[in-house]
Amino acid sequence: MQHGTAHDTTHESGTDQHDAHETHDAHETHDAHETHDAHETHDAHETHDAHETHDAHQGHGDHSHHTDHSGHAMMFRRYFWWNLALAVPVIAFSSTIEGWFGYDLPLSGWIPPILGTAIFAWGGRPFLTMAWRDELRDRKPGMMTLISLAITVAFGASVASTLGLADLDFWWELAALVVVMLLGHWQELKVVGQAQGALQALAELLPDDAERVTGDGTEHVSVSDLAEGDTVVVRPGGRVPADGSIVSGEASMDESMVTGESEPVSRGEGDRVVAGTVATDGSLRVEITAIGDDTALAGIQRMVSDAQASRSGTRRLADRAAEWLFYIALAAAVATFAVNAAMGDPGTGLIRAVSVLVVACPHALGLAIPLVVAISTSVSAKQGILVKDSGALEQMRLVDAVLFDKTGTLTQGAHELTDKASVDPDGEDRMLALAAAVESDSEHPVGRAVVKAATDAGLDIPEADDIDTLPGRGVRATVDGETVAVGGPALLDELDLSEPDQIANVAEEWRDSGGSVLYVVVGDAVAGAFTTSDPIREESRAAIDALHARDVSVALLTGDSQAVADAVAGELGIDDVYAEVLPEDKDDAVADLQRKGRRVAMVGDGVNDAPALARADVGVAIGAGTDVAMEAAGLVLASSDPRGLLGAIELSRATYRKMRQNLVWATGYNVIAIPLAAGVLAPWGITMPPAIAALAMSLSTIIVAANAQLLRRVSLAPEDVS
Repeated sequence: MQHGTAHDTTHESGTDQHDAHETHDAHETHDAHETHDAHETHDAHETHDAHETHDAHQGHGDHSHHTDHSGHAMMFRRYFWWNLALAVPVIAFSSTIEGWFGYDLPLSGWIPPILGTAIFAWGGRPFLTMAWRDELRDRKPGMMTLISLAITVAFGASVASTLGLADLDFWWELAALVVVMLLGHWQELKVVGQAQGALQALAELLPDDAERVTGDGTEHVSVSDLAEGDTVVVRPGGRVPADGSIVSGEASMDESMVTGESEPVSRGEGDRVVAGTVATDGSLRVEITAIGDDTALAGIQRMVSDAQASRSGTRRLADRAAEWLFYIALAAAVATFAVNAAMGDPGTGLIRAVSVLVVACPHALGLAIPLVVAISTSVSAKQGILVKDSGALEQMRLVDAVLFDKTGTLTQGAHELTDKASVDPDGEDRMLALAAAVESDSEHPVGRAVVKAATDAGLDIPEADDIDTLPGRGVRATVDGETVAVGGPALLDELDLSEPDQIANVAEEWRDSGGSVLYVVVGDAVAGAFTTSDPIREESRAAIDALHARDVSVALLTGDSQAVADAVAGELGIDDVYAEVLPEDKDDAVADLQRKGRRVAMVGDGVNDAPALARADVGVAIGAGTDVAMEAAGLVLASSDPRGLLGAIELSRATYRKMRQNLVWATGYNVIAIPLAAGVLAPWGITMPPAIAALAMSLSTIIVAANAQLLRRVSLAPEDVS
């Protein structure tokens, strides 16, 4: 039903849209996490698992976000401790170490070769396997190739020395090198696993079972056995097992794990609730409306997972740098060996070449960006900011103009009747009751506002018959034998009626303040009029003021009249206004701002916002937006608080700072470490043996990881960013 030109398009986005975040099966993901016990995996399977971990280091594989990094960290931990146990006697029986400390153990000629070979074959196998499967087979040599080349050269030199073909005591260097590399991988994967644990944490919000209502009472069933249409009981302190609608009961719901809002929200009959939220008090009966892939919690999981796998421009730059580093390191190693060999010391040249290969392994460079993305997306998800695309998150810091769709974004999205006037001063209640009767079956926001106002006033609403919608003009029905119509100015034009003098002045005031005027016609005369408004959110002013403080301009986009748009813009201090915009033309407003040289973030929640969200530099879907809007957006704010946009900007800036810091460190480290390992300071007594090179490389990785962890301190709470 339509009510006239003043508000025909006010609610084009609708208010009965289902939750935008219902898209993936969190419970199945949880099961998947529980099925693989890395601690008891066979060695052959462990090698395959190790192959999967490499994508997280280098950023080459889109499936890295699905990998159980915690399990792989446990695997490398076991490799580390067992190989450390083997390395101790190798080092203790080394002739070099014996010479340093002045002792001589029996079997010194055999213990190092035997145990050193075991360390190379077993401890080095994950690196060799990953080098072949992930890099050499695809002709993309990188970090694992460097590691494999280093330990293979060290092993070959050690064997040659044992056979008397060279004069190098290299077994202890090989053992120390492999052990330190395993330690570095263990710590690295441990950190990555912690960052990507957000997915499992989300899955664990779901209860294992539910109390389903049956004809004989209730029964406890697995959550996976629930179906749409089932009714479940959620008792005080219990979690909602699946998305649904409350059919009876009332409770304060803790929705912080989904929206990031810490305050409980009151929910009652007819309200929607989502899986994983907690009824803090009261008992509810909930009819299940979405399960599996369609739940809101699963949608959040999928977005976190996709974001961690997505590629931003900075991440692609880091990937290319890591690939180039391989060739630089290989060239430096060959040159180091060649120079020393030409000087008559090939043994020293070999040791330094191995050091160059090890110290240049791009662990830190490969980890610099993926780890920051993993941490930022998991932290933001916990605080109600869902990142679909890490590229959108990176662009958010550059935004200098935000375009808000008015309805449901800056405003409540639910009309309220704010004033009324009757030709008969004593007949206001009668006029409102008649209007409510005509609107009794309406789904239009204005119609619902009229019915609610009459109900709240305790009026007796009569029955309406022969309800007839008048497209673009209003609605008409028969009430108590009289023809009653409700609509805007177009209704009066069609009926050839004019506005009565008794209400003309007040109607003009409503229009001047940006309100729409709806008339009630009884028989062939105007009985009165009323006005409705879509209240501005309390948080909107704080959000816009904070954006201005960040030198970000704000524009308003609406299908409402220019007067309505100007009134809202004036109240909130908005810079630009696009009013009376048809749904299909919303993206033109985005294009207009972009033509002015602005980087635009579009914030909306409706189906007709999707083209504008897609055209914007960053599309942001807010609150319980539609699936279409969510798919077109790069970021999704789980709550309807527009201040969440400020959190997204702060997160973007903090994330970019960490990316840049990590890239500068990882690159600068290699600029210093490679020449040092090559021996440029050897004339002054400063050298870097392979084991020390491995330690330096691991330390560099740990520094990058620790720096990324500082993102966890960033608060995105509205009160902290506005």
